[in-house]
This record gives sequence, structure tokens and C-alpha cells, in this order.
Amino acid sequence: MKTWAVTNQKGGSGKTTSAVNLAAAAGELGRRVLVVDLDPQASASAWLGTPDGGRGLLDVLTEGTALADLVVETGTAGVDLVPSSAWLANVDRALAGEVGAELAFRDAVKALPKRWDLVLVDCPPALGLLTVSALAAVREVVVPVETSAMALAGLAGLLRTVERVRDRLNPGLAVRAVLPCRVDARTNLARDVVAHLRERFGSVVTETVIRESVRVREAWSFGQPVTTYDPRGAGAEDYRAAARELLGLDPDAAAPSVEVLDRTEAPSPEPSP
Repeated sequence: MKTWAVTNQKGGSGKTTSAVNLAAAAGELGRRVLVVDLDPQASASAWLGTPDGGRGLLDVLTEGTALADLVVETGTAGVDLVPSSAWLANVDRALAGEVGAELAFRDAVKALPKRWDLVLVDCPPALGLLTVSALAAVREVVVPVETSAMALAGLAGLLRTVERVRDRLNPGLAVRAVLPCRVDARTNLARDVVAHLRERFGSVVTETVIRESVRVREAWSFGQPVTTYDPRGAGAEDYRAAARELLGLDPDAAAPSVEVLDRTEAPSPEPSP
């Protein structure tokens, strides 16, 4: 069972968008996917049809409730969900002074039955207890990065946090991929940022990039992943290619690369989750 944390400390990086759409694309590929929404904003939960998970995940972290007891089905083929809620915002206070508090989620993930091929954890956009708990629990990290200069500054800090968690809590933790998102290839900035990512981080940066897409942003409003909302669009193509690449399937189909992005859609003024 693969376990991924999708994380970036910067909001607006495409983190939740990538978590939901990678899960949906993996489901299309025949994988059984469990999305665990560890973000108190619960955007992934709302996107997948369960806007309020109640106390569930808070009780997992504070009372030892089994994650499997919280699993709900979604309307997306192959994808199940452990929903989040604003209750999770209380976790720092609830676990203040608890020895090994950041390991409670790791124990819960280990206790999951092996009926999923992939457990994908959507983390909050901050490097607090919830994100550290996710990093301590998974084997690999997927980092969506918006192609802006500000996003690059936050990436280095996140990768240092991953190194510290690996040294202190989870020796097997690895960065699975840095995934460039919201790439508008009509701008020099987007091309320069992708080139800089490849130069600095090498093969950990995916060959696939996620193009700027109005349809991807609209999909959240309709409660569907882009693979069903706009199945033939650029966003759906990109997330399918990214899922294949991250799962190690058909690498020749993991395009488009930034050099051939000639169908970038016009940017939307609305922020993505």
C-alpha cells in the first residue's frame, strides 16, 4: 500500500486540487484510493461530497479511534474518503504536552486494512502538528508547486522540514515528486520557474506539469474531479499523466512537458482551493 502526503506550506499552490485530481486519476487507472483529509478547512472533503466529517479525525488523534471506522464512499470511481472538519483546528490544544503526539496519526495509518492501493493525505497549508503527523506516517511526499517566484521560496523550507522529520521520526520518508502546477506557458515566468526547479531539484521534478486551467477551478464548484467534470480537457489530461508518472506507469505517456504547452487555458480570476 503506497502512502503519500500531498503538502505545501504555501496556500494557493494547488495542493488540494492535486490531491483530489490525482486520486481520481489513480481511480480511473484501477487503483483503490483512500483520501485522508487532514486539513481543517476540509476543502478536499467538500470536493468529494462530504463537507463535514465532525469530530472523527480529532478523535483518531486524541482518543485512538480507528481510521477505517471513518471511511465514506465518494461518487468518484475507486476513491474513498476520511473527511475532515473544523474540529481538527483544535488538535494543537488537545494534544499540548502529549509525548509523541505527532506519532498518533502514524499508528492510525499502520492499523488500516490493506484494501487500498494508495492512501493519499491532503495536508494543511502550514508546517504545524498536522503536517508533521502526516510526514511521520507516510512513505512519500508529493509537493505541488505553483510556478511563481514566491512559491520557490517556500519550497526550500518545506524540504528542510521533510529532512528533519526523516532524521527524527520517519527514516524511510522520501520526496516522491515536486509537481509544477498552474503553469501558464504563455509567460516567461512560468517557463523560468519550471526550468529553475529542474535545475535545482533534478529528477524529483515531474516531467508532467499541470497547465493553468479554468476547468480545473470550476470542477470544485460542481463537486467533481476534473477527470469527470471535463474529461477531455487539458486539466484532466495533465492529472492523468501525472498519476501515471507518480505511480510508475507508462512513463512515455507522462507528457506534456513545459516545452510543448501550446494549449494552456486562460487563467481564471477565482482562487483554487
